[in-house]
Amino acid sequence: MQTALGDGGAAEADAGSWPRWDRPEDAGWSSAGLRAALEDAASTDTAALMVVARGRVLLSAGRVAARFNVHSIRKSLLSALIGIHAEAGRIDLEARLEDLGIDDQLGLTAREKLATVLDLLCVRSGIYHPSGYESPWMVAIKPARHSAGPGTAWCYNNWDFNALGTVFRQCTGADVFQDFAARIAAPCGMEDFRPEQDGSYVPLPESRHPAYPFRMTARDLARFGQLFLEGGRAASRQVVPENWVRMSVLPVSEAGHHGAYGYMWWVGRQGVMFPNVVVPEGSFAGLGTRGHVLLVLPALQAVVVHRVDTDQPGPSVSYARFGRLLRHLLAAAP
Repeated sequence: MQTALGDGGAAEADAGSWPRWDRPEDAGWSSAGLRAALEDAASTDTAALMVVARGRVLLSAGRVAARFNVHSIRKSLLSALIGIHAEAGRIDLEARLEDLGIDDQLGLTAREKLATVLDLLCVRSGIYHPSGYESPWMVAIKPARHSAGPGTAWCYNNWDFNALGTVFRQCTGADVFQDFAARIAAPCGMEDFRPEQDGSYVPLPESRHPAYPFRMTARDLARFGQLFLEGGRAASRQVVPENWVRMSVLPVSEAGHHGAYGYMWWVGRQGVMFPNVVVPEGSFAGLGTRGHVLLVLPALQAVVVHRVDTDQPGPSVSYARFGRLLRHLLAAAP
């Protein structure tokens, strides 16, 4: 099913090289149910919506070939790269920041430097040094500095995520974006990602550790979701270690009404992930501010990608509003 999404998404609905289902019913899904979901999405700031079921496009709507900032989905992308290099022995998850010489502008304390790479990966470092590239929600939930010890508390904290980018570059000698292009984008069959244009490091005034935003299309993000749905395999090749994929999406930390959190992935917890909907068991997602969603539904062998044109100052789709849209999609599922 290929269509447009109102005024904001009429320009593109080209899923590119993805294979397609001729009819949703061939995959066991309901055409009427998917139309109801599209009607709901058209009433929001949704710029693109894709649903892939059993490796074929079920629904492709809006600007699926437009490159938008993925925002915090970047963290799931880096996690996959870390898994590849950890398996190869280039990144030691038990290495402490003091072992790696990681510090910051205000100076980290001896206690803070006891945090490990694994603590950062699970955002449990207890390091609440000023960072940046944060959404208003992230700023609001950040605790006082020195209020927690390494590994003792979970907080969705950009210091950990950005410092991991520094750890990655230091331990591997690789550029995040070039490495992603070679090790993940190419073997997965991504057709749009250009590391020179679609990745950049953003210096932060209060921290030595820059952010590393990615720009990607919906159809390429769906490839990444499909990679994790298939246990890290693409075209019969093990791209990301299977054990890393399994470990990444375990509920390491309880995250309230967001469900749980693993290795830089959000994880469903007893159906909890988005307001207004109960997600199937085993669901996990990469989420970006203002409505960017890469949702993997192993119970349905499906991947859902939702994008918003956050290059503009206004458009936004809340997670509660996305939850209503997802409820329509799930009602159309087998």
